[in-house]
Amino acid sequence: MRADDPTLGVRAIPIKTDGYHSWTEAEIAQFEARHPIGSRARLAFALLLYTGQRRSDVVPMGRQHITDVVGADGVGRPTLVVRQQKTGRTVWIPIHETLASIIAETPTSNLTFVVTEHGKPYTTGSFGGWFRDQYRMAGLDGCSAHGLRKAAARRLAEAGCSAHEIASITGHASLREIARYTEAVDRRKLAVSAMAKIKIRTSSG
Repeated sequence: MRADDPTLGVRAIPIKTDGYHSWTEAEIAQFEARHPIGSRARLAFALLLYTGQRRSDVVPMGRQHITDVVGADGVGRPTLVVRQQKTGRTVWIPIHETLASIIAETPTSNLTFVVTEHGKPYTTGSFGGWFRDQYRMAGLDGCSAHGLRKAAARRLAEAGCSAHEIASITGHASLREIARYTEAVDRRKLAVSAMAKIKIRTSSG
């Protein structure tokens, strides 16, 4: 009906969302129940969850990235040294004992941890499609690989880590997103504390 485009130059209405869904503990347990230790799916899952890295950084991870890093106590600990593709930052991630056991119990003839059924490393794109199939097998359609990065940050916040401590693992360039995790945890703790105080006051009154 019109020769011109009346929507040209009109800005889209910004929609505020939380982005990728962060896996809950129930969803984590559901995936683990479907994919046992020793499977490629469980190894990929553990690398995402226990390192807090993007899939682009998990795909090339291998034994060549593990080194012993001596802590303040003088004890050396197996640590993954990762140079992030997106930020160019290098992060040092002490290997969680759960992740260490899963790596040890997952057979592979390649230096790279997660490989295809033909023993070849994944590309970032092919890994994404394959891992999507794995969590859908567990009935988790609303989840994603990136959601495990968010779950890792949430767990660190719940463990009492500061925003800077979390960023040292995840490699976030901005602390604003990480602050959302620590703030949410602080709010929950304050809410529990507040209601406990009310309970004491009303029971004593």
